[in-house]
Amino acid sequence: MFGIYGHVSYRVRVCIADATRMSTQSTAAALKRYCKKLDIRAFAGSSSEVFLELKNSRPDVAVISAQLEDGRLAGFKVVHQLLASNLKIPSVMLLDSDERDLVVGAFSAGARGIFCRGNSFNTLPKCIRRVHEGQIWISNTELESLLVQIIKLRPFQIYKSNGNALLTPREQDVVRLVAEGMRNQEIGVALSLSEHTVRNYIFRIFEKLGLSSRVELVLYALNGENSFGDRPSLSRESAPDAPVAQWRGTC
Repeated sequence: MFGIYGHVSYRVRVCIADATRMSTQSTAAALKRYCKKLDIRAFAGSSSEVFLELKNSRPDVAVISAQLEDGRLAGFKVVHQLLASNLKIPSVMLLDSDERDLVVGAFSAGARGIFCRGNSFNTLPKCIRRVHEGQIWISNTELESLLVQIIKLRPFQIYKSNGNALLTPREQDVVRLVAEGMRNQEIGVALSLSEHTVRNYIFRIFEKLGLSSRVELVLYALNGENSFGDRPSLSRESAPDAPVAQWRGTC
């Protein structure tokens, strides 16, 4: 688990966290082809395991995938936890697309930069450097998404006190499955509901909790003060394995 970041003081220590060992190694290998003076550590795990690993290793920059072992949007929880902690570890979020909700949710959760997997990896080292220097990394397309959101600005709220008491048991089931990364169709199959009914449930949940997007709902559900785990999970059959960690060679 433990590795050496490098012998030169200005080398930037980077931790990459993703859902699987294969994806972390792929990202690390792609970054290694283009990077200079970066020391890279890659590991996979659930949101709680990733946060613990970052807390122990204290990198200069954390590159965190939106999807981790415990869900397609679980990485948002880790980014928020880093922001709320006193670790002072700036984060870059790896997103599969620059969809507006994902971009706004990433920065609202506390990310200092966003990198979409569809972009050329030769710009990722520059992104990491800029974030390490205290700057913000964002593309013009992503910035436009933020500006649109600012125009209709409303306070971002990750959780509402006692909000889960406002939800029916079935609505809590829907929230839990959204947090596990299920799409509306998959939730419908799991709960024997139509996709249209699931969509209506989500709209009512938004109204009750004062939320406006799926990302906000995931952050709400994953927040430690909101328990939706009292009933058995409908999508995961076993607990995730311990994180797989490996230091990549310096480049």
